[in-house]
Amino acid sequence: MRTEFSPAQLADPDIAEADKILRACVHCGFCTATCPTYVLLGDELDSPRGRIYLIKEMLEKDQPPTADVVKHIDRCLSCLACMTTCPSGVNYMHLVDQARVKVEEDYRRPLGERLLRAVLAYVLPRPALFRAGMMMARLGKPVARLIGSTADPQTPSFLSRVKAMLALAPARLPPAGAPGGTVFAPAGPARGRVALLQGCAQQVLAPGINAAAIRLLTRHGVEVVLVAEEACCGSLTHHMGRDGDALARARHNIDLWVAEAERGGLDAILVTTSGCGTTIKDYGYMLREDRDYAGKASRIAAMAQDVTEYVARLSIAWPRERSDIVVAYHSACSLQHGQKITQLPKELLSKSGFVVKDVAESHLCCGSAGTYNILQPEIARRLRERKVANIAAVEPDVIAAGNIGCMVQISGGTSVPVVHTIELLDWATGGPSPDLTSKRI
Repeated sequence: MRTEFSPAQLADPDIAEADKILRACVHCGFCTATCPTYVLLGDELDSPRGRIYLIKEMLEKDQPPTADVVKHIDRCLSCLACMTTCPSGVNYMHLVDQARVKVEEDYRRPLGERLLRAVLAYVLPRPALFRAGMMMARLGKPVARLIGSTADPQTPSFLSRVKAMLALAPARLPPAGAPGGTVFAPAGPARGRVALLQGCAQQVLAPGINAAAIRLLTRHGVEVVLVAEEACCGSLTHHMGRDGDALARARHNIDLWVAEAERGGLDAILVTTSGCGTTIKDYGYMLREDRDYAGKASRIAAMAQDVTEYVARLSIAWPRERSDIVVAYHSACSLQHGQKITQLPKELLSKSGFVVKDVAESHLCCGSAGTYNILQPEIARRLRERKVANIAAVEPDVIAAGNIGCMVQISGGTSVPVVHTIELLDWATGGPSPDLTSKRI
């Protein structure tokens, strides 16, 4: 793709990077077949290729984005399926992230939307506030049923977004997990030492996920550290275009993790929420222009691993007996497209004795995508219905996924229990059975 940035614009490292990404695009359109919004809406501007044109024009003109441009950028899930499909290696992730920052800085949204986004950006990364918010949301759930639909479902109103947010509140909250600063000793001789990301929303909605990871790891000789004062990884605000907040959180955690690695040694920083893992693995890029943090960020990014990556390297005595439990594996976008981890979780589940079945259209997003199912509820609902129908076709006993957002989203559309992959792996190798009777919401 031909670009027309001025020399002055190209002096900006972000614009220079955008120029490189844009020039890699050859307009082939392969991305349209795997883009969830294009598949649903059939609008070229709601495809990666269409958004690339819009972003190119917005950046070249260096003018505030129009409402129409913002609409189509907002509809992007950042699922990154287009990057898996692209034969030219276009780094759409970095391009749309840059576009979101410009939208956040140069576009004035309606008051209701500004307030909602501000609340989400402030509350979700803070577990104590998020827990309080979930308790309040449960009280408001009956009110949500009284809120009607918008005239144009593809242009959600403030009230429709509030309704979607209330609908996601769980019926009950589990007890809090272990606090930051806790160290879990290995059973038997120590074979490794890792830091486990505590997460923000996950530690409120499903602390049992990390508990399962800790049990499995310590049983197999790995010391697990929950680093004190660890914050949100920055993923939530990063994808809302609030880069100042996201980078501050990244720097904070980098300092903590580097200090922990130097104090006691770390084999890896393990992540059980794949959306967070994709962001942490990108820290090196995100802080590439920061002289004080570029090196440390790259070091931390290289240490970050999805929990299944680390478990696969452990010497585990997998059960010899096969189970008749059918597991439908949902491949989270951030895992399969963001981190390129596709077969490994299924292989581990199969080694654990489960009957693992692929789901049709597994490359398409379930509609969760961080705060997307709140900010774009109608598109998210349609994607969930499509995903749940494909899952139902394999008649599973349980659904496994590697991302809490996907788990909550899918759980809202099915009666089949949805659990984290690590919960099943823990169960199969000596841990307790996960709760296969209750729903996440």
